[in-house]
Amino acid sequence: MSTLQISDELDLLQTLVDLEQHPRIIELGCGAAEFSRKLLARRPDCEITALEVDERQNVKNLLEPMPRLRFVPAGAQSIPLPAESFDLALMLKSLHHVPLDQMAQALAEVHRVLRPGGLLYVSEPVFAGALNEVMRLFHDEEQVRAAAERAVQAAVRSGAWDQLSETLFEMPVHYRDFAEFERRMIGVTYLTHRLDATTLGAVRARFAPHMSVDGAHFVRPMRVNLLRKLEAT
Repeated sequence: MSTLQISDELDLLQTLVDLEQHPRIIELGCGAAEFSRKLLARRPDCEITALEVDERQNVKNLLEPMPRLRFVPAGAQSIPLPAESFDLALMLKSLHHVPLDQMAQALAEVHRVLRPGGLLYVSEPVFAGALNEVMRLFHDEEQVRAAAERAVQAAVRSGAWDQLSETLFEMPVHYRDFAEFERRMIGVTYLTHRLDATTLGAVRARFAPHMSVDGAHFVRPMRVNLLRKLEAT
């Protein structure tokens, strides 16, 4: 059986969620808000509130305003917004960045701000694959990704959510050369890695076999859990 290949996750989101019925959206851990901006460009009938805990990134986001996009400096574990304000919550590779002891609280907060029947779309990288083997030399996320998966399933078992679907797919990733990989993956703002020469050399050596005439091609295995908020009984 061939693995589902998705190059633009917005296509998958629109396959799984009727955005016309879920126009009020909150994104938790938006980073540079690239996904939210792309979504609004495609679906200007939606409204998005994008949260980012990194203060520097939030300032950068505010310098590029966009209609129907609001930025709030906050983390998923403490959302400073009223209950039942949104139809859809997005967590795109962000749940595993929530502190381990606050993941359950983050999902409880998302539950609080969604209307009854509202949807939570959780997209998380799977700890596998060649790119992961390069990354783990300087940023090993095995424990936090496993914790994020456990947190989602614990939330479902709690009876607060109904899991509508779980989708596994692969996302192609391309780097022109090691310099681009170093800039995008080692120098990102929320990690700010400073690698010693030995570690950097090991990373370069593990990356090198994947280079071809047009750069290095990887696939990132991903998992999407789509949950629906259940009404209290």
